[in-house]
Amino acid sequence: MRNKKITASIFLCIALICAFISGKSYLAMHEEEIIVEGSGVTEQKMLSDYFPKLKGTNGDTKIYVLHGKKPGGSMLVLGGTHPNEPSGFMSAVMLVENAELDAGTLYVIPRANNSAFTHNDPQEGSPQYFTIKTPDGDRKFRYGSRATNPIDQWPDPDVYIHAASGQKLSGSETRNLNRGYPGRVDGTLTEQVCYGITELIKKENVDIAIDLHEASPEYPVINAMVAHERAMGIASQAAINLQLEGIQISLEPSPTNLRGLTHREWGDYTDTIAILMETANAAQGRLRGRTDEDLVLTGKDKSYVKAAKLGRLFVPFDEDGHPLEERVGRHLTSINELAKAYSSQFDDRPIVIGGMPVFNELQENGLGNYLSPLK
Repeated sequence: MRNKKITASIFLCIALICAFISGKSYLAMHEEEIIVEGSGVTEQKMLSDYFPKLKGTNGDTKIYVLHGKKPGGSMLVLGGTHPNEPSGFMSAVMLVENAELDAGTLYVIPRANNSAFTHNDPQEGSPQYFTIKTPDGDRKFRYGSRATNPIDQWPDPDVYIHAASGQKLSGSETRNLNRGYPGRVDGTLTEQVCYGITELIKKENVDIAIDLHEASPEYPVINAMVAHERAMGIASQAAINLQLEGIQISLEPSPTNLRGLTHREWGDYTDTIAILMETANAAQGRLRGRTDEDLVLTGKDKSYVKAAKLGRLFVPFDEDGHPLEERVGRHLTSINELAKAYSSQFDDRPIVIGGMPVFNELQENGLGNYLSPLK
């Protein structure tokens, strides 16, 4: 009997230690990384300012507002729609910490799906964080999931039905922020976040809205802009200018039969010019090797080098990979070109963004040299 009690006590201690470690990890994943407000940030809001029902939930998230020195148009940039696509999130962080608006207003949401930053996709073996070295020390950032945390929204239905269109998808897509627009007041948490972002666009009369993403190298829509039909003129002008700068990018029309996505529903339900952008990230693909922090940062993967030689990819891929600096550089340069294209077509409402490193500077110097020291 005594031996059984000792054995039980040992197992109880092991269980308590495991619970402590798991609990500590769980709480750490709910801690937001620090984003340093640059001198261009004039105001900080919350998504719940536009949809109060989100207040106190993991769907609420910060909105950084940069008012220009001169009046003009307005732009919304969304990072973190899918928190396992870090170039979108880091591009938004770079805007918050560096951008200066010479004209117009910029709204930046780094953590669009804040809940999805609080967990990882099961069975993917993804890192919880990635670290960027800066001259003032390391900066640590969350690597989250594609979908809302099931703790915040459960259970998934067998079939997800997009409320506005009746489109049927896999049940897990009910937690995908980029399948829930224009959102619903009484919908799931994910749909309520979509509704809040749609309300922001409407209430602030946002002229152009950009959603930042990454995709696997074997995905056909890669290194691309996807534009609503009302956005095609501005997107075309920006794409041509990017090509002239040596940045290869394709332009895709927003499908009318694929619903719930930003480039479709923002354009249909608001007056904004709606555009989504994709960069090439090996960590997103199914051909990749180990999914670790190094893959997230460098974009180097031997399996993708082989796949490129076999002609199986939709983007060039060699031993240099597609590092985070390149992916963020593509997004930031595209945002700037879209602002220029918008300003040329609406010269009475310009959007002029300054203070950002250009594509080549990011490749040469790395992201860390453009991140602010922590206070």
